[in-house]
Amino acid sequence: MPDSALWVHHDKTSWSVDATTMGVAPEALDQLPWTPTFNAMAALESGAIANPDEQRQVGHYWLRSPERSGEHQGAIEQTRDAVLAFAKAVREGVHTTDQGETFTHALQLGIGGSALGPQLLVEALGEGEGLELHFVDNIDPDGLQRTLDRIGAGLSRTLIVAVSKSGGTPETMLSLDLVLKALQAQGLSVSDRLVAITGDDSKLHRRAQSEGWRATFPLFDWVGGRTSVGSVVGLLPGALAGLDMAAFLEGSAFMDAWTRADDWRKNPAALLAGCWHAVGHGKGDRAMVVLPYADRLLWLSRYLQQLVMESLGKRHALDGREVEQGLVVYGNKGSTDQHAFVQQLRDGRNDFFVSFVSVLEDGRGPTNAVDGLANAGDVLQGMWLGTRKALDEADRPSLVITLPRVGAFELGALIALFERAVGFYASLVGINAYHQPGVEAGKKAAKGMVALQAKVLEGLGSEPTTAEALAGALGEDAGVVFHMLMRLSANGRIARDGFGFDARFVRS
Repeated sequence: MPDSALWVHHDKTSWSVDATTMGVAPEALDQLPWTPTFNAMAALESGAIANPDEQRQVGHYWLRSPERSGEHQGAIEQTRDAVLAFAKAVREGVHTTDQGETFTHALQLGIGGSALGPQLLVEALGEGEGLELHFVDNIDPDGLQRTLDRIGAGLSRTLIVAVSKSGGTPETMLSLDLVLKALQAQGLSVSDRLVAITGDDSKLHRRAQSEGWRATFPLFDWVGGRTSVGSVVGLLPGALAGLDMAAFLEGSAFMDAWTRADDWRKNPAALLAGCWHAVGHGKGDRAMVVLPYADRLLWLSRYLQQLVMESLGKRHALDGREVEQGLVVYGNKGSTDQHAFVQQLRDGRNDFFVSFVSVLEDGRGPTNAVDGLANAGDVLQGMWLGTRKALDEADRPSLVITLPRVGAFELGALIALFERAVGFYASLVGINAYHQPGVEAGKKAAKGMVALQAKVLEGLGSEPTTAEALAGALGEDAGVVFHMLMRLSANGRIARDGFGFDARFVRS
């Protein structure tokens, strides 16, 4: 048998993490600073300031174990109960439109953590007897219109959920304004179709109160976007869709309890974090390729990209040193990827490790034999086992996370497993996993670009001019100005003569 130290099993369920093909020696993991790592997680769960850059507590684990949160317990339980009761009332037709119709659709407007978690929930579990869920997670006008087109005549029976912790997220608030215009264009009332999920006393909170929106639910200051799926952000859309969100929270709590073990040989999240550290030399030298062998988990890699990369992609350590930490995540699903990028994994650059996700039960699928005595599930397992063997023969590291089935309980546990692994890894490399200064820098720069476009439009006159000439007059970068002018002209807002950098632009 393989070294059992690298294969952690739960003693009462079929959950396990098998790292026996990671090429990691148990002795290497023994040398990692586990005592301060486990202590840091315990302090975080006890209410310590775990995000020193913003002087905030980090409390997403409390959402599924409110009794551990101290002073926050009442607010967590009250909010959870209110959300689930509201969603139940919507599904059962207690809450109706101003025309007395039941809601049949819900449209959630949010970006990043305000969308990825709920999207994973709905894609993995979306067979509830509830509303049909839709998402607008970008400010792409074409994408927004395609979503509205899919809803079609159902817009009159659609509950609109706007999610913004700050209450001023540009993409979300601008999308909201466009959706409201679509409602108004059909002569539909607005306020009774709107729900806000936002921080206390935010701009969005005040707007919802003043306009009499149907409901407003709080986003706690101590829950970050990428770990908010267990908050109202995920609970409300999941419950509206008829998913078992109580089981989801129970699964998360189950995994939290298992991963509080202070021995990496008994703690699956610690085993994951230790392996990430060992194969990446503590610097993220290898990317993580996530390959779930279940169609329901297609969105898992997208979700983990934000959870892992936003948490671990940091320029500075907690002590201020420049370290440029990070862990790249990509993936899709098996066995699709065996016909896509596994060729490179087997024969190309050896700069990754694979995280297989194996689901034991076949679910609702047919059990008929498709290849001799093998059914479809047998063949699917053979695909990942074969790929793992081929990778191991080429000295390409991999590990396997095994779960019994894809249900609400199991999805909650799987997400929690990665949350805990991210927290442990951050402690091992000495960074703050709970802030995102790079994201904030990008937001500020984007705001400046939108302001610059207004200046570009104002600077255009009745005489044709080049991007270079206009940029010189404005004291701005010519390449940036050129990109702006090309998009404006492509949409008929200004006129253009030519296509290259020498093209001339003029007000229409």
